[in-house]
Amino acid sequence: MPVEFIGLISTQDGSESTPATTALIDPGYTARLARAHEDSGFDQVLIGYSSAYPDGAQVAAFAAARTEKLKFLVAHRPGFVAPTLAARTFATLDQFTGGRVALNIITGGHDAEQRRDGDYLDKDARYARTGEYLSILRRAWTAEKPFSHRGDIYEFEDFVSQVKPVNPTIPIYFGGSSPAAYRIGAEHADVYMFWGEPLAQIAEQVASVRAIARQIGREVPRFSVSFRPILGPTEELAWARAEAILGRIGTTTAQRFFRNRDRDNPANVGSQRLLAAAASGDRHDRALWTATAKASGAAGNSTALVGTPETVAQALLDYYDLGVTTFLIRGYDPLDDAIDYGRELIPAVRAEIANRDSARLVAA
Repeated sequence: MPVEFIGLISTQDGSESTPATTALIDPGYTARLARAHEDSGFDQVLIGYSSAYPDGAQVAAFAAARTEKLKFLVAHRPGFVAPTLAARTFATLDQFTGGRVALNIITGGHDAEQRRDGDYLDKDARYARTGEYLSILRRAWTAEKPFSHRGDIYEFEDFVSQVKPVNPTIPIYFGGSSPAAYRIGAEHADVYMFWGEPLAQIAEQVASVRAIARQIGREVPRFSVSFRPILGPTEELAWARAEAILGRIGTTTAQRFFRNRDRDNPANVGSQRLLAAAASGDRHDRALWTATAKASGAAGNSTALVGTPETVAQALLDYYDLGVTTFLIRGYDPLDDAIDYGRELIPAVRAEIANRDSARLVAA
C-alpha cells in the first residue's frame, strides 16, 4: 500500500530549538522551503494555524505558484468564518492549484488561543460545531442545487456554490485523542492524524477510530502519525545531535513557538498523552524519544525518532505495520532537515514498502 509523506512549511525560519533569523513573512525563504520539500519527495506540506500567524490559504497560494506537484494541507479552525464561505475559499484555491489542496481541521485544544480569535465555546461545544461545519462543507462542495440548513450552530437559506473542487471533494485530515475527537473524526475524516506515541498507544487509538467508523457504517479513514526525526550518519552522532537540540529547546527560541500551548498543564488530551509517555521513560520502541516533548510541554508535534536514516526508516515501518500510511515528519532545522529526509529517509521507506508489495504479488 502506498505511503504518503507530509512536511511543514512556514513563512519564517526557526523552530523550538533555533531562533528565527528572517522576517515573519519572508517570501524567498517560503519559496525555498516549499521547493525543498517538493524536490525531496514529499507529497504535501502542512501550513499551520495560529491567531497570530499569516493566513494559511494565502501562504498555500503563494507556495503553489512556485511548485509544480507539491500539495498543501491547510490547517483550518471551524467557527471563525461561515462554512459556506470556507467552502468557496478552499474550492477556489483548489481550482487555482490544480487540485493540490487538503484541509487539516483543527477543532482547538487551547481555550486561551481560541479566545484570541473570539471563540468562547467550550471543548465539547467546539467538537459539536466541527461536526456540523464539516457536514456543510461536504454538501457545499457537491450540491448542484440550492439547499438550506438549520442546525444548532449554523443557519442559512438557498445556498449553492458555483465553484467546486477539482475532484468531487477536498480531503479532510483530522486530529485529536479524546472520545469526542474520535467520534467526529471517524464520521468525517479521510485521514485521522495522531502525534507520535509509542507503538502500543498508537495501536489503541487506531483501533478506537476503526471501531467507531465501523459502528456508524462509514469507511475507516486512513491514519497518519507525526514525528520530528533527528538523523545522523551513525547512531552515536544522531544521539549527540538529539541531545544538543534538547539543550536548546525553550532557551534560545522566541516564545511564539509556545504561545499557543500551556506548557505546564496542557488541557488537550494529545499533549497529555505525550507527557504521560515521557513520564514513563525517554526512549520507547526502536527509536522513539520523548524527551523533546517533555522539554516543550508537548507543545504540538514534539516527539522525535532518533538514529541513522536506516534506523528511523525501520521505526516508521513499525508504524506502517499498524496500519499507518501517512507520516508527517518535520525537523528542528526545517530547511536542512527536509533536504536530508529526501536524500535517504523517504526513499528507504518507499523502497521497503515497494519490495513488500512486490513480494505479496509474487506470493499471490
